[in-house]
Amino acid sequence: MLVEASAPGKLYIAGEYAVVEAGHPAIIIAVDQFITVTITKATKSGSIQSAQYSELPVKWTRRGGELVLDIRENPFHYILAAIKITEKYAQEQGKQLAFFDLKVTSELDNSNGCKYGLGSSGAVTVATVKALSAFYELSLTPMMTFKLAALSHLEVQGNGSCGDIAASSFGGWIAFSTFEQNWLQKHRQTESITTLLAKKWPKLAITPLPEVSHLRLLIGWTGSPASTSDLVDQVNESRADKKTSTSYEEFLAASKDCVEQMITGFHTQNISLIKKMIKKNRRLLNELTQITNVTIETPPLKMLCDLAENYGGAAKSSGAGGGDCGIVITDQKSGILPLMSVWEKAGITPLPLHVYHYPKKVEERTQHES
Repeated sequence: MLVEASAPGKLYIAGEYAVVEAGHPAIIIAVDQFITVTITKATKSGSIQSAQYSELPVKWTRRGGELVLDIRENPFHYILAAIKITEKYAQEQGKQLAFFDLKVTSELDNSNGCKYGLGSSGAVTVATVKALSAFYELSLTPMMTFKLAALSHLEVQGNGSCGDIAASSFGGWIAFSTFEQNWLQKHRQTESITTLLAKKWPKLAITPLPEVSHLRLLIGWTGSPASTSDLVDQVNESRADKKTSTSYEEFLAASKDCVEQMITGFHTQNISLIKKMIKKNRRLLNELTQITNVTIETPPLKMLCDLAENYGGAAKSSGAGGGDCGIVITDQKSGILPLMSVWEKAGITPLPLHVYHYPKKVEERTQHES
């Protein structure tokens, strides 16, 4: 018996950082580069194999004079958590557990193993859940896949919104607001996974957005990978400082308004409003840098964005920033070759990525949990 499942990577378009707070929206896309998990039935013992991840260094730091391993950058921990959670759900559904060999292949890094910032930990979690659901013949909706993967992810990574998991689970353009993690942690201690999947998760909303005709999305890579976990940690530590809390609340309110206007732009097919809000979101992220002293828009990302604006685009960093990718929204009437050329001269790599949509049969309507 052999089963195979793939999950797309993701890129944030707007609303990152604010999205870690429940009820604050972000716009995210699934991209057409994938992590694929293959499962083959085995006897007596199983294995987990990945050519991409076998050479990964184990990162560590010191806290209070003690050596601490940071497991959040290691995909094997996400795979193990996804197996644990999905198999627990399978048992609750009366399935007999079996041994299997699991193999991972990834398109989300370049040939040198450099990360592009496409959400590999989220995609590998979703792909593992999907492959196991096929292996155990579980019937999962995209929302159930999201919830199982989110439960798995939070076992490994204490922070983060799970927006990358939503994009990998649903595909396309989505508006996403995360759930109340305290509520989930409390209920996780007392309730079965089956019950948790059936419950509404407070403030969670995953809404597919319509394609905007004539909108063109360009993606550039700065060549310097960033650690989302570290950057979110730094912002969290900084905002815990009483002096920054008022400014941080103002940032959250402004981000929410900005992203909600952008969502309106998608529903009304208004490219100029979307571009205006991309520029506003870039300014807000730069204000967050002033508040927290965490560098989100690095000099290469600033160059990527400034060059794009010189050629009529609206641009910003994508995701945690600190390196990785920038995104540009423009319209299809604008020629892009001059921008591609100046990007390449500046050491920025245009990535040939497109928005990935799952086949219609797996799509769901708006998923509001609140």
